[in-house]
Amino acid sequence: MSPRTSRLGQWLRYGTVSIIATVTSMTVLGVLVTATTMPAGVANVLATAVGTVPSFELNRRWVWRKTGKRSIRGEVGPFWILSFTGLALSTVTVSLAAAWAARAGVDNTMRTVVIEAASVAAFGSLWIAQFVILDRILFRPPPADALTEPRSESLATPLTDKVAS
Repeated sequence: MSPRTSRLGQWLRYGTVSIIATVTSMTVLGVLVTATTMPAGVANVLATAVGTVPSFELNRRWVWRKTGKRSIRGEVGPFWILSFTGLALSTVTVSLAAAWAARAGVDNTMRTVVIEAASVAAFGSLWIAQFVILDRILFRPPPADALTEPRSESLATPLTDKVAS
């Protein structure tokens, strides 16, 4: 498979994971703002937390093909920080949208649509940036030289001897 085809497949998998996580979060958000009196900002925090779980696992395993033990410091923590940075932007946006909907006097259905559109717009604006961060930093493969067997030369050989030979 060519690198271009491989990268296209990765983008398609990333997009699919985003759809799954978004549908999960939007379902939770929609239920919470429609069926409860929970403030939209609080509902958005809970919805994002729920959607982050499948997003992490699917991105790690399916999009970037990482297996093995998860690193809390190297993968889980930074992924949640990235997700909740998006959440902060989304929560501000959702709260502003809910305030606008209240001032405009829209019905409950339109209020829900406005709030969900605000959330999608906020997260959508971060979608490409998140791909780059996941690809280049968080889930990057180890350097090629780290995957090869160490040379049989002694590590005790002075650097000057290696340069001179």
